[in-house]
Amino acid sequence: MTVTADLTTQPERTRSSGLLLAIILVGQFLAILNVNIVNVATPTIEADLHSSGAGLQMIVAGYTIVYAVLLITGARVGDLFGYRRAFLIGLALFNLTTLGAGLAPNTGSLVAFRFAQGAGAAMMMPQVMTLIQRNYTGAARGRALGLWSAVVSGGIVVGQALGGILLGLGAGWRIVFLVLVPIGVVLWIAGIRVLPADHGGGKAGLDPWGLVSLSAAVLLLVVPLVLGRDLHWPAWGWASMALSVVAFGAFVRVERWVTSRGGRPLVDARVLRAPGMRPGLMVLLFGPATWGAFLFTSALHLQGELHLTPLASGMMLVPCALAFAVVGLGWPRLPPKLQRSLVPYGYVVAAPAYFGLGLASGGGVPYAILSALIGAGLGVQIAVTNMATQQVESQYAADASGALLTVMQLGQVIGVATVGTLFISLSSAHVGSASMSTASALALLAVLAGISAIFLVRQRA
Repeated sequence: MTVTADLTTQPERTRSSGLLLAIILVGQFLAILNVNIVNVATPTIEADLHSSGAGLQMIVAGYTIVYAVLLITGARVGDLFGYRRAFLIGLALFNLTTLGAGLAPNTGSLVAFRFAQGAGAAMMMPQVMTLIQRNYTGAARGRALGLWSAVVSGGIVVGQALGGILLGLGAGWRIVFLVLVPIGVVLWIAGIRVLPADHGGGKAGLDPWGLVSLSAAVLLLVVPLVLGRDLHWPAWGWASMALSVVAFGAFVRVERWVTSRGGRPLVDARVLRAPGMRPGLMVLLFGPATWGAFLFTSALHLQGELHLTPLASGMMLVPCALAFAVVGLGWPRLPPKLQRSLVPYGYVVAAPAYFGLGLASGGGVPYAILSALIGAGLGVQIAVTNMATQQVESQYAADASGALLTVMQLGQVIGVATVGTLFISLSSAHVGSASMSTASALALLAVLAGISAIFLVRQRA
């Protein structure tokens, strides 16, 4: 009888485990998809809503700004109040704001909904890794983490392709948001039934003063970068960027104050002192900055200057996203010593490929090949995260990962704000060198990422 009971309960447990993994990974996929699916739609949004260049940048970057700033806080909320509850609340907010984005009547409301979408993603996504760690062990955990990596990389590929396919149907830009809503609703209902109950009870704390000072510093830097061109670079914009330096300094002092009082800051100074963390942070600032800027400007170039359809534009970037996914997924299978030594070479490949885009701005096969080289070169960023955290003490591992992911997202925001502004300024002024200047800026950022990667490899060695 005992054997029979075991045989009948084990399949049920396996099905429940598989459904749990499917729910949290689809949630992760939707959040990542939203970073890239909008890029292909920006020219259509511009035409329909009469958005300015600054408006387009905020539509793309607003989601990532809020996600980056609230990422660590989202993880703390799950620890304090329960991972199931945090995931479901984040998913509900994400669903509602995705619907709002799809129905937005103007640029301002679309930007607001994108900000709120980022908050939902920041609440939902940190719980995915924790739920995997709490509910899977041994080989099952290894398989779950492998699928998690595939979802992270696959979201980039599908975002570019799906955006082009949906727009190619002629349904307008709103479809890239509205098509996700029924999926999110089904996911939320399934999550209520399947996700295991937990009561949190963590003692990490939320560090509200750290969150406020970091948010202020980021907004003081990014907002004038995005709005400056349309407003003819007013004095308040330069003052705001100068104040951002002061605000970042205030954030550091706040974090030290929280630590001195026995609290747990958003970013612990002890984490930053670990070998490899500082160069790792620099790599994950400059590398993703090129990635975010490239995806944003390429959609405007391919559809605006080369007059490609949204579908053709999305397909042009699929080789890039596929190469990124292949390298990112294949990298962990290499011997550790080979992983370490080859990291800087990823940026050695990416930098000249970025520069080559300026020479191949006419599109076609050369453009697709160069974009694939860019994706392959930047695929090493997954290895960078692992290398930077290997010598962090175990009790600070979550803080270190959160800091690296936050900087990675902020890098994309800064890339869109700076290189995106450069491209829009030159192209709107009908300067023939817009593509070449943008490509040169991307190549320079890739070089800086490569130099930082050399320091990372030396410290690890």
